[in-house]
Amino acid sequence: MALIPKSLDPSTMATTTLLSSSFSMPAAAAAARRSTTASASSLGFATSQLAGLSLGVSTSTTAAVGPLPKQQLQPIVARRVCPFTGKKTNRANKVSFSNHKTKTQQFVNLQYKKLWWEAGKRFVKLRLSTKALKTIEKHGLDAVARKAGIDLNKK
Repeated sequence: MALIPKSLDPSTMATTTLLSSSFSMPAAAAAARRSTTASASSLGFATSQLAGLSLGVSTSTTAAVGPLPKQQLQPIVARRVCPFTGKKTNRANKVSFSNHKTKTQQFVNLQYKKLWWEAGKRFVKLRLSTKALKTIEKHGLDAVARKAGIDLNKK
């Protein structure tokens, strides 16, 4: 049986909703509750289903507030991955002299570099691996970015 606070008077006890789902209300009490909620809604008050007490919020203001707009999902940015070559962290075994294997990670050698972009006539700051830097020196920034599918205008 749910506990009802002693501070409630009999007129508000009819509008009190018990949170127990196994509790069944007698027919007379249910009719009394329906009539009090109907009078409460005609007064412009909404009843709370959680606390069972009437709230001082009019239904016209709650109807004016529509559903919240969906937020744009931010793209997931992978860490420690070279965008040009796709190189990422490798899991390997560190093998001791006694042939005891311990898991370890081999990270990519990522560097922040400002490179001159000839087509855009400006510097572009990139985080790339040293292997990608050597490839850019050999083939050019435009060719490597085009092959990797990277738009340099955004960066």
